[in-house]
Amino acid sequence: MENTPSRIIDLRSDTVTQPCQGMREVMARAEVGDDVNGDDPTVAYLEEKMASLLGMEAGLFVPSGTMSNAVAIRTHTQPGDEIIAEEYSHLYVYEGGGYAALSGCSIALVPGNHGLVNPEEVSNRIRKSDGSRSHFPNTSLICLENTSNRGGGTCYSLETLYEIGDIARESDCRMHLDGARLFNAVVASGNRASELVAMFDSVSVCLSKGLGAPVGSVLVGTKPFIEEAHRWRKMLGGGMRQSGILAAAGLYALDHNLDRLKDDHHHARKLAESIQGLHGLHISINTVESNMVYVQTEESADKWKQQLEEQGVLCFALGENTLRLVTHLHIDEEQVEEVVKVFKNLSRK
Repeated sequence: MENTPSRIIDLRSDTVTQPCQGMREVMARAEVGDDVNGDDPTVAYLEEKMASLLGMEAGLFVPSGTMSNAVAIRTHTQPGDEIIAEEYSHLYVYEGGGYAALSGCSIALVPGNHGLVNPEEVSNRIRKSDGSRSHFPNTSLICLENTSNRGGGTCYSLETLYEIGDIARESDCRMHLDGARLFNAVVASGNRASELVAMFDSVSVCLSKGLGAPVGSVLVGTKPFIEEAHRWRKMLGGGMRQSGILAAAGLYALDHNLDRLKDDHHHARKLAESIQGLHGLHISINTVESNMVYVQTEESADKWKQQLEEQGVLCFALGENTLRLVTHLHIDEEQVEEVVKVFKNLSRK
């Protein structure tokens, strides 16, 4: 893998990665066509491959994870419906209210335990118009996120996923997974991707996070669902022309960057264990399941962020007292040790 072309150690997100030489070469050689007309063979192959990996019938290549979630919600719901999501989920916090503006849906938020919802809490949020004298909206879609970003990279157990899946079927609700970092959950849990998504009607997977591609997500589901989703992708401006150049990067990522995710998890764990216990810093070690480390600071997180940046370490401050550190394919063992050293020096001040 190429290292990031800077002396800065960038732990802001796994979205900051840049294509390695091998990925750039396959992008340059990609066979392309006009995908809006269905003529791009590389895009078609990526969609088929992702669907096959997840045990689904069909896939749809879209520019971003946010668009993938938006298309899924719009395809599954009708204006006036209600969706269910965890209170700090990406689709609620970071997607500009798209579920309301683009799909006309209200949202019922479920409190999570480090980003993961309890099946009973999900069940308690489901409302149906029938029997309410039309006072209630129809809850038609349950959205989960695996791994959970704001939960610190935590992963659902298969048992919990199946319990929520049973609740969804009994309540005539569909299930959508924001699987932006699904393959991190695969590595962390030891389960196959197809097992983790078996209870879902649709799944969105991001290629430009831990997998290291520059752009794109793939939405998968049944053939009828994807056919309808294709229409909404067009209406939202997501149709791309010779996008096989981008799809080729995604194919390279699936072929080369799945197994190496365990290295990111190892580096995150080492980072967490080394920082935990330093003066003024606290980490819930049991939540460090994948490639994220959430650090609670006694002093202002913005102050810590600024001091770290002055020492060449970039991260995000989330709220008044939380730092987020994300490991990725540009972070190696030596850089982890350097980051730990910076934290130790700053904690002594």
